[in-house]
Amino acid sequence: MTEYPVDSGPSGVSTEVISFDSTEQMVSSLGAQDEALRFIEASFRDVTIHVRGNEVSISGPAAEVDRIVKLIEEIRVLAAKQTNITPELLQQLVTMLREQTSNRPADVLTHNILSSRGRTIRPKTVNQKTYVDAIDRNTVVFGIGPAGTGKTYLAMAKAVQALQHKEVNRIILTRPAVEAGERLGFLPGSLNEKIDPYLRPLYDALHDMMDPESIPRLMAAGTIEVAPLAYMRGRTLNDAFIILDEAQNTTPEQMKMFLTRLGFGSKMVVTGDVTQVDLPGGTRSGLRIVSEILQGIDDVVFSHLDASDVVRHQLVSEIVSAYGRWDEAQQGGGRDTPARRNGQRQGWKPR
Repeated sequence: MTEYPVDSGPSGVSTEVISFDSTEQMVSSLGAQDEALRFIEASFRDVTIHVRGNEVSISGPAAEVDRIVKLIEEIRVLAAKQTNITPELLQQLVTMLREQTSNRPADVLTHNILSSRGRTIRPKTVNQKTYVDAIDRNTVVFGIGPAGTGKTYLAMAKAVQALQHKEVNRIILTRPAVEAGERLGFLPGSLNEKIDPYLRPLYDALHDMMDPESIPRLMAAGTIEVAPLAYMRGRTLNDAFIILDEAQNTTPEQMKMFLTRLGFGSKMVVTGDVTQVDLPGGTRSGLRIVSEILQGIDDVVFSHLDASDVVRHQLVSEIVSAYGRWDEAQQGGGRDTPARRNGQRQGWKPR
């Protein structure tokens, strides 16, 4: 694919022509019905696009034209790697280019972690790629961000990858059993049956990444362990990939207990969302204060994700952002009520 300027009309306005090497290359990149071009036109409304043969002419504000040229080049690279060019992928590319990150979008979106059952798990945003790289390079990593940013799912994928590559001998997955406005005692069944719903998201992720028939066998052998955080006390965990999920619901004492379970040849990933703390009133979140305690320690990294990294339905990102704005407004002003003062004292955040 080649590109060349055609003219430079009024100040700040330019035209670029992109030429594809073949019709096949153009179709694989832009779609049989030019779906990608229609998406680009909808995303960059000040730009005019014309197609003639294997050439695409782009006219409009110079900065936008330059961004579209880069976008089409990224699409071409992804298509050459047999990546399916979907509207969701195009939106991720546009977001990355507008943020002007140092990472090339095609490199981020082709960083495969794990392939299982016909699907490939990979980071979908720059922050997710940074998070995955941090897990590769460090012993203890904290993944902090709102719901839907992939912090737990990507950590699970790295754990399965490490097990498959024989970098560790086992995977240990744990969560604090803290109620979100409910009480364990009112749930039916034995203690294990009461606790099981808290661990279910971890089982679900495992089933996405491994042969479901092999999971019971690996769990029976102790190669994969899924257990409440309380079960970690008194243990030393060697040659293991250990994930603590929902860490915002740990107390400072529980966080210290968990981190000091680290043994030789092991790696820890701690994930959580500090805006969704379910601890009883007045109890401090261990995840909120651990960054102050461990700041500056080598081989410990805090990786932050935000609403722009949400990879669920687009509305989830908008909901997260809306709650963030609302919370800032509540902290910055508004009527001072006993309920509000109590919420601030307990570190309450909207759910």
